[in-house]
Amino acid sequence: MSQSLSKMYMHVIFSTKNREALLVDEELRKDLYDYIGGVCRNNECVSFRVGGYHDHIHILCCLSRTKAVSELIKEIKRVSSHWLSTEKGVADFSWQAGYGVFSVSQSHVDSVVEYIDNQKTHHQTLTFKEEYVKFLEKYKIQYDERYLWD
Repeated sequence: MSQSLSKMYMHVIFSTKNREALLVDEELRKDLYDYIGGVCRNNECVSFRVGGYHDHIHILCCLSRTKAVSELIKEIKRVSSHWLSTEKGVADFSWQAGYGVFSVSQSHVDSVVEYIDNQKTHHQTLTFKEEYVKFLEKYKIQYDERYLWD
């Protein structure tokens, strides 16, 4: 085969450092989502939805066939934290060190978009920690609670 092709949807989740509620302002969040969508495009990854809430972010995108997951997330975090600090005045902003990435089948893309769009509703009754643990359990990812939040 002479051509390399792929289509890998992924749902990325990560939080602000120490899960601080630094993204309370809705306009700031919308600007951030648009900015992260641009970072994805610049890395040849199509973003279908970027959203989140006061202390975390969700990204649904297709991974470029030439980019490693860790490279993309490192770039998103690096560029967006710099942008938030310098352009938006969120002093000393940083993201948590870790992240979660979950595979999404083509048939579930619409439901993940809807899930991301409804973050405000979800987080009226659910904390980020509770939401994240639900994803880990849904995808049967083993974890040690002692190391999950540092």
